Amino acid sequence: MADQVTAFAPASVGNVAVGYDVLGSALDVLGDRVTVRRLDAPGVRIGTITGRVTDLPTTPEQNTASVALSSLRDAAAVDHGFEVSIEKGIPLGSGLGGSAASAVGAVVAGAALLPGTWPPEDLLPHALAGEAVASGDWHPDNVAPCLFGGLQLTRAMDPPDVVSVPVPDRIRCVLVRPHRVVATQEARACLPDHIPLADAVRQSAHLGAFVAGCYREDLALIGRALRDLIVEPHRAALVPGFADVQDAAMDAGALGCSLSGAGPSLFAWTDGPDEAEHVRNEMVDAFDRHDTATDAWISPIPSQGARLVVSRASET
Repeated sequence: MADQVTAFAPASVGNVAVGYDVLGSALDVLGDRVTVRRLDAPGVRIGTITGRVTDLPTTPEQNTASVALSSLRDAAAVDHGFEVSIEKGIPLGSGLGGSAASAVGAVVAGAALLPGTWPPEDLLPHALAGEAVASGDWHPDNVAPCLFGGLQLTRAMDPPDVVSVPVPDRIRCVLVRPHRVVATQEARACLPDHIPLADAVRQSAHLGAFVAGCYREDLALIGRALRDLIVEPHRAALVPGFADVQDAAMDAGALGCSLSGAGPSLFAWTDGPDEAEHVRNEMVDAFDRHDTATDAWISPIPSQGARLVVSRASET
């Protein structure tokens, strides 16, 4: 049995415009690498933190990866402990599921060092417990796609009931991240406690039509449905130039464009890679006109989520 394992956990787009807190999709262009090492002593401790972000909490009770790993260790009822090290490939406060990826990577790697078989469904509650350290509660829209891959719809949380939704192969996701930070809790604070019934009904229709469009591979229907009437109007002000960037994406042929999770990153779905390149360039140019530097990627919606990438056998 290995004594050290590394897992890769991909970035993700939360909400996907139409499904606030219940819908999310994986990406394959960036992610976190989380290494877990078995310790003889009980408990969980933090090892090294490297990569794009190095100032993560080092207190185990405050770090998403260590909390997730502690939850898994308690469920497994083992005597030994773990050390977890994180190589951050996802910038925090970007709306790309960075806190979820660290938690998911920790449980995927940790499970490989435990006896028995741990399917992703059994790891989900522990990853959610870890991600809650950053978001304040159990929110599956980044955790589920990061763990399972693809486009995931969470119907219920107690117990978790996650449904995989197919995505047409030619769909590409354009992702543009402005160089600024929006904390998830700040983004949640700007949302109203109540919404008009008419808006809820319209958004439900969009979500249903979007899922139907995915199953039918009807890109026109996906495009008509990929709209956010509830969250986007309240969070758009957190991103300078949001309206201009969204308009640029739609004018360039995007099926839809909105915030990725809490923002400030924006995502757009497009019909194929050629259109994706055009949409990406127009979105970047629009941010440039607002004197905002960006990073930009184009990704399919990968069917694979977090996975093991390195293991090292014990030398004892």
